Amino acid sequence: MTVPRFYPQLEGMRAVASLGVLSTHVAFQTGAVSTPVLGPLLGRLDLAVALFFGLSGFLLWRPYVDAAHGAGAPRVRRYFAHRFVRIWPAYAVAAVMVLTLLPDARNADVVVWAANLTLTQIFVPLSLTAGLTQMWSLSVEVMFYLLLPVLGAALMRLSGPLARQRIPVLMGLVGLTLLWGPVASVLPSQPGLEPQNWVIGHLPWFGAGLLLAELAGRVHRGEPLPRFTAAVVELSRRRGLMFGLFVVGYGLACTPLAGPTGLGAVSSGQFVGKILLGAICGYAILAPLVLSDAATPFRFLDSPPMQALGRWSYGIFIWHVAVLAVVFGLFGILPFGGSTLTVWTLTLILSVGVASASYAFIEEPARRWLRGRERSATAGVPHTVEN
Repeated sequence: MTVPRFYPQLEGMRAVASLGVLSTHVAFQTGAVSTPVLGPLLGRLDLAVALFFGLSGFLLWRPYVDAAHGAGAPRVRRYFAHRFVRIWPAYAVAAVMVLTLLPDARNADVVVWAANLTLTQIFVPLSLTAGLTQMWSLSVEVMFYLLLPVLGAALMRLSGPLARQRIPVLMGLVGLTLLWGPVASVLPSQPGLEPQNWVIGHLPWFGAGLLLAELAGRVHRGEPLPRFTAAVVELSRRRGLMFGLFVVGYGLACTPLAGPTGLGAVSSGQFVGKILLGAICGYAILAPLVLSDAATPFRFLDSPPMQALGRWSYGIFIWHVAVLAVVFGLFGILPFGGSTLTVWTLTLILSVGVASASYAFIEEPARRWLRGRERSATAGVPHTVEN
């Protein structure tokens, strides 16, 4: 059984995650999160970020799983080049346009400009600005990109019995980061700076993807699995069971166990609860998608509309908060008022339009440019034949 290099169902799931982030912001801005029952369900759609992080963990950890099974070590320079081209060009255009044109953001000082253009907002007090508030999670994602090669190199150095215990070692390291919530809560605080939101605090969300990459690598290679691991894989393939786990995890995340779904103080215990439940939800959603047989159909996620939205998902993410601000002004809707469904529909339509343009004119041309440079760099390199 071959290891899949592309999972169309994950492309569709990117669309789901981007729509979840958009929906929770619309619900907050229209005041819907304060309604009984439905409000917490909409507000806790911020766990779509856990899904994004789990997808990144799974997709980016696969080369290190391959390396542990005899493939060459990932090329770090190429990895960083692809991450930069994937993230920064489209983001930079969005950030410059928001900071230049959006009324609530265009008076930003040089510190805010610098923090946003370098994606270091989570380390600079009061640098999250209107139209770009969701970028805290992109800043966390970039920190994960920087951390991943270090973590990968460390695990590749394991030898002896530890080398056969990659999953327990990896999960042990990730599990230790759950202690960051209580630690961060006692650190000296500054207005507008939340150490809980640094990458170490969200590693369990990425860790769900790392675990699935390890399991999927073994499954698709047809390796014999230890009894406990085989049982975990078998249970994780069952869509009904994983859906039930997701419902339970998400339901608990909508309670005070995970803190408020709107603005409000979050205790260290609630932060740990939210991170743990987010990791469980992310795992439950992704596990059947990546552990099932490669020929298993996922008709909804594989459908052309979801595949298109998946390709545009990054653009939807980086633009939708600014688009939401424009919708309020353009249609004369007061903040924390108006019909949630109307605002959601308008924001979705406009965000998809801008995102499709971003993909066509910025994201895909940037990737083509990088691929062309790589082909040019390797065109004159002679191939060697190993005996």
